Amino acid sequence: MESNRVYWIKNMVCRRCLKVLKQELEEVHIKVLSVELGRLSVRIIEGTNKDIDSKVLQVIHSNGFEIAKSEEEMLVEEVKLTLIELIQELPTHVKEKTSEYLASTIRRDYKVLSRLFSKTENTTIEKYFIKLKIEKVKELIQLQQYTFSDIAYMLDYSSVNHLSRQFKRITGMSMTDFKNSEHLERNFYDEII
Repeated sequence: MESNRVYWIKNMVCRRCLKVLKQELEEVHIKVLSVELGRLSVRIIEGTNKDIDSKVLQVIHSNGFEIAKSEEEMLVEEVKLTLIELIQELPTHVKEKTSEYLASTIRRDYKVLSRLFSKTENTTIEKYFIKLKIEKVKELIQLQQYTFSDIAYMLDYSSVNHLSRQFKRITGMSMTDFKNSEHLERNFYDEII
């Protein structure tokens, strides 16, 4: 008898994560039904549960991912993934507030999401989202294809001054200093908290 098993996975942040995970699972003969950011579904054949779990966990851990063990962890991971996806599509002009966007996308009350996120990650959703946006700003500065005004517009800042103040507060340097620096250090999205 066959069934499906779903794993909620922490630290998956990009399409390459999906590709690598699917490829490596198929190499160890795991039937992948679907893989999305933060969620994996595989086929389980009766009697092979433990073997498949072991193989899945080995592949997940070897790639730096973790299994979300509770519904709270799954919701926090979903908040992170939703925000990461939001800054990938530029410009990020969302017609509603970030809190409303999260609530409608995840289909949970924002107060619940906010409380869980703060409890689990020791920071607020707003502060986390600002850090994500600043990492995106660093990436766009490195590309050297956009002016600071373009970047502010693409990430939905009210002005370049607002972005500049936030960038300096988070990184400790101005955007110009960052642009002119020989060591343009960035963080991976899955390491931001």
